Amino acid sequence: MQIDKRLVVTNDTIARKPIDPLTPSKAAFYSAVLPGLGQAYNKKYWKIPIVYAAIGIPVYFYIDNNREFKRYRNAYKRRLAGFTDDEFFGEGSTPLVSDDGLIRAQQQLKRNRELSILIAIGMYALNIIDANVDAHLLQYNVDENLAIKPHFQYNQWENSSDLGLTLNFKF
Repeated sequence: MQIDKRLVVTNDTIARKPIDPLTPSKAAFYSAVLPGLGQAYNKKYWKIPIVYAAIGIPVYFYIDNNREFKRYRNAYKRRLAGFTDDEFFGEGSTPLVSDDGLIRAQQQLKRNRELSILIAIGMYALNIIDANVDAHLLQYNVDENLAIKPHFQYNQWENSSDLGLTLNFKF
């Protein structure tokens, strides 16, 4: 009787999703075209309201500060033209808000308006970065073939124990 001694090779049975290197750039592009679309592409739907709030709140404050800036600027222009009928003048000959107060209010509102638009642009950029990084992290390999495990080993030569971490790669 003869025994057949052949080497049998089995393929890896772990099914892995293929890594698409263009996925992060697609997510970033989608978020650049329409804020929140990259988060939807990554299937992180809960982030979409946060993105719109992060961009919408500074835009609201920009619009509000711009409207107030125009009110103070128009009142100051009317005062320079010699009129005393603006909303900040009040009753009588003494104004409620002085000309210097109108100038300071315009400067403060202009500064707040510019700061609001910078924050909105920053949140827009952060939206794009978030979509890109999230798409990268979705492709991160966390299966059993890559593991960090603690180990305990008794050292007979020194009569002591060794503790540590082991990093195992299985290809």
